Amino acid sequence: MLSFPTCKINLGLRITEKRTDGFHNLQSCFYPVGWGDVLDIVPSDTFDFSNSGLPIPGNATDNLCARAYELLRRDFDVPPVQIHLHKIIPIGAGLGGGSADAAFTLKALNERFSLGLSIAQLEDYARLLGSDCAFFIQNRPLYCTEKGDVFSEIAVDLTGYYILLVYPNLAISTAEAYAGVKPHQPEQALLDQLQAPITSWRNTIHNDFEDSLFPKYPILRQIKDQLYKIGAVYTSMSGSGSTVYGIFNAPIVTPNQFQNYNVWQGKLM
Repeated sequence: MLSFPTCKINLGLRITEKRTDGFHNLQSCFYPVGWGDVLDIVPSDTFDFSNSGLPIPGNATDNLCARAYELLRRDFDVPPVQIHLHKIIPIGAGLGGGSADAAFTLKALNERFSLGLSIAQLEDYARLLGSDCAFFIQNRPLYCTEKGDVFSEIAVDLTGYYILLVYPNLAISTAEAYAGVKPHQPEQALLDQLQAPITSWRNTIHNDFEDSLFPKYPILRQIKDQLYKIGAVYTSMSGSGSTVYGIFNAPIVTPNQFQNYNVWQGKLM
């Protein structure tokens, strides 16, 4: 069974407080983007996970796809499968690629073996694998709060806009990103600010991780400035990683400055 886990960007990201469980509460709009991996799951005599494409750190048994399989196998009679993941979405990029792979594994196993799990049930399993895994079950624009795994509807539609994602070959771990963050309560909820026209977002919609990561990694600010310079309507770093994206009214020719980076361009859904 072949599927194509796609990534997401954050339209704004506010870190509002540190929780007693060590995680952080946040406000963000997760928005799906078409840059994706390739996931193939087929029946097998024994369970096996393999991967190709971009190298994935760690042991294969610790991969989120393998953990998603084991999670369902504890509660259901899921037979052995062979999972192959061709990794395209950069790692440590703030795009949620690993979380998408896990969520799409859950969805594929649910469909392939007719487990009958609802969206809500799949989201509950996904929450056990990571804070943003549950988003990829529905994989549509949602306003996300608490750890990024509590969802509400949001009227944000970027259909017709184009996006350019620039990953400067710099992996930033979640732990590193959160080490520099200073939680605070915003004066105005991000949900309200996102209702304004996108042309106003440059002055209002912010990713809090930029405050500590831009001084540490000046290349990130340079990419953001360059995206505005070539006509982006809005640009931001995505998530806690190093990808910087620009949203445009029309397709653009990728600037020479980005030729040595991992770049993806496409139309927003």
